[in-house]
Amino acid sequence: MKYLEATLGRIFILRLEQGEKIPAIIQDFAEKHQINSALVHFLGGADKGSKVVVGPEDGQALKPRKMMTELQGTSETLGVGTLFRNEQGKPVLHMHAAFGREGKTVAGCVREGVDIWQIGEVVMIELNTSEGCRKIDPTTGFELLEI
Repeated sequence: MKYLEATLGRIFILRLEQGEKIPAIIQDFAEKHQINSALVHFLGGADKGSKVVVGPEDGQALKPRKMMTELQGTSETLGVGTLFRNEQGKPVLHMHAAFGREGKTVAGCVREGVDIWQIGEVVMIELNTSEGCRKIDPTTGFELLEI
């Protein structure tokens, strides 16, 4: 285990609207407000057609290939993630969310693009630390948090 220590910085509350897309809207906000790292909570609706990464095809593969699903209908959504800058200095959100509709749930990573349906509420808690960066892992190809 590796770890770093951070203190709390600014807290932002965002109201996302119909058609805006996660993660782009959150990453753009972080760039504009010079947020280097944050804890991000999401609550709201996801529109049909949103794409979710639901796992690797083969968990034993050295370079796993992602499995994706498309939401078949508007879904209630709850997500949590972290935001850190990558090697190019761009903020990158890593968020997993659960999407519920008619008693069925899909859970996965939002990195392929989740469209907001009507409203999305985000609470972003800035983490003050000069450490932590997302770097491409040569083994998996993932952009992983390095501490």
